[in-house]
Amino acid sequence: MSTSPSSPGPATHLRPSRDRAVARPPAPGVEGGGPGHGDGLRQRLAVDPLWRAVRLLDVNPRRAALAVLLGVAALGSAVALAAVSAWLITRAAQMPPVLELSVATVAVRAFGIGRGLFRYLERLVSHDVALRGMSRLRTTLYRRLAEGRAEATLGLRRGDLLARVGADVDAVGDVVVRGLLPAAVAAVLGLGTVVAMALLLPAAGLTLAVCLLLAGVVAPWLAQRAARTTELRAAAARAEMAATALGLLEDAGPLAVQGRTGAELSRLRSADADLAAATDSGAGPAAVAAALGTLAVGLAVVAALLVGVPAVTAGTLAPVELAVVVLTPLAAFEATSVLPAAAIQVHRSRAAAQRLVALLDDAAGPEPAAGAGTAPGAAATLPRPASPAGSSAPGAAPAGAPGTSTPATVAPTPAVPGGPHLTARGLAVGWPGREPVVTGLDLDLSPGRSVAVVGPSGVGKTTLLLTLAGMLPIRGGELLLDGVPLAAVDPALRLARLALTTEDAHVFETTVLENLRVARGDATAQDAEAALERSGLGDWLAGLPDGVDTALGPDARSVSGGERRRLLLARSLLATAPLLLVDEPAEHLDPVTADRLVRDLLGTPRTAGSARGVLLVTHRLAPLGAADEVVVLREGRVAARGTHAYLLDTDAHYRVAHATEQHDSGAQTWRTT
Repeated sequence: MSTSPSSPGPATHLRPSRDRAVARPPAPGVEGGGPGHGDGLRQRLAVDPLWRAVRLLDVNPRRAALAVLLGVAALGSAVALAAVSAWLITRAAQMPPVLELSVATVAVRAFGIGRGLFRYLERLVSHDVALRGMSRLRTTLYRRLAEGRAEATLGLRRGDLLARVGADVDAVGDVVVRGLLPAAVAAVLGLGTVVAMALLLPAAGLTLAVCLLLAGVVAPWLAQRAARTTELRAAAARAEMAATALGLLEDAGPLAVQGRTGAELSRLRSADADLAAATDSGAGPAAVAAALGTLAVGLAVVAALLVGVPAVTAGTLAPVELAVVVLTPLAAFEATSVLPAAAIQVHRSRAAAQRLVALLDDAAGPEPAAGAGTAPGAAATLPRPASPAGSSAPGAAPAGAPGTSTPATVAPTPAVPGGPHLTARGLAVGWPGREPVVTGLDLDLSPGRSVAVVGPSGVGKTTLLLTLAGMLPIRGGELLLDGVPLAAVDPALRLARLALTTEDAHVFETTVLENLRVARGDATAQDAEAALERSGLGDWLAGLPDGVDTALGPDARSVSGGERRRLLLARSLLATAPLLLVDEPAEHLDPVTADRLVRDLLGTPRTAGSARGVLLVTHRLAPLGAADEVVVLREGRVAARGTHAYLLDTDAHYRVAHATEQHDSGAQTWRTT
């Protein structure tokens, strides 16, 4: 939940979100999935998490084919080197003229050099394929999460989320280098070697084929059976370890104060034990798979002797060729030796893919109903909602007395023509699966207008802010952006028009300037300095050794809570979005600084040249005279609303809270009121 990126440019209309989850499997019968079109295989691949994740890698077929070709060339050089060496040694023992051996001598050198050269090129190309794919997958994942339902990530522990976008993406990419490409190389090389041996002695080719199947099919099958449950358990254990370890490192102080450090350490040890147990459980079958590979090599040599010696005796095979038939299989099994590990990698990658696909599906949510939302071909200019009929001027008396069950109503300040308009009517907000925390809310926000939302802690102010930003789905009523339901607005346009600052937005381990460029990539050092000055960090900036080029620690651990909050605010101020939603900008600040900052933010819409609307959630009451409207939440509803002066005159709760705040030198009384 960070600030909005820079606007892609003036948008002519809002359109429904499309292409939300490319990884979602197609419906039965789609894409040629009907009877007679291989629908069974298509549907199996469509629901297989690894196949869905690999498709998101968007692997270049030509690069993949080149990697396979280079791999075959590398191992083929090794096989050819073994064959030529065997011929050269046995033929040299017969002491022929030296010129007969010259070609073989040169070939040995060529194949020896080619093996290393092709191996290097194969690694270069295959790793390039995998790294490019991981970059695309990670980019797609970030984009899908940014555009999708916020509850998909808000419900995850931070360490678990980092494990999914980090180690799990790497594991899916590894299946290319360590799983699919080695299998393709082994298949091509094995077939070629069998054909070559069959040309010399058909029986030798047949026995080699059987032994290669034992090493390249049976052994990996045993390995994957061992990995089937092992990797699922190991993936869950690794995720638990990552989440727990990150919590211990980042929240060491709070955990120590709460006395939970010991419990978290025990949890970490338990996750480590689970990982070790998962690994141990697959050791036995993995050892059998490895032994089968070695056994297959020995069987191939013995079988070659058993069929080759009679052939030499019968005169159908030359003695020199016998050495080639016996020794060449030793190199051929180099390709199959990696297949058990490749099978394990496939299951490891599938377990990671399941977690990634589940995250993508959660972010995408259920498929929208047919005809829902606005058609993509909607008119360029959508109608703007009219102001509520019968509403009175700002500051007018509420419909119900303060503290009664009837919420007050005050007409919003007229919207600036041409600016985006966020409208809530009868809005209910809350977390999915729980009861709404605020109901029946009417709200209008547009450039040129400032609104403050106040109320006791836990009343639902932050939940309201997340809902207005589109991070949480509405629980009732309407929430419109320029007349279009906010849930149907294209996420890119929503982010271009709404900038959100929350208290837990991430601060990256990079420079101050790059942290602010999260909001606007083309921000200059001067832009960053101006935003920091406006957010009250001028003195802090002056004390930094390298100014805006000073590097911050992980998640701004090197700055105070108030400085971190204002740094996030500066990020939002740099965003080009015309509607700014701010959560508790005065937290961790002294009363004088807090009031000045809140007053400045609420006065933004009236600043010369400003084209912004501001909705601000705060505990501070003293500076709210700068707001066009103050909305008071109590007991899950709008208890009162109007200007600051009006509420002081008419709402007893508001007046008492304000007086207590002044008497206590700025104490944030709404936390307990």
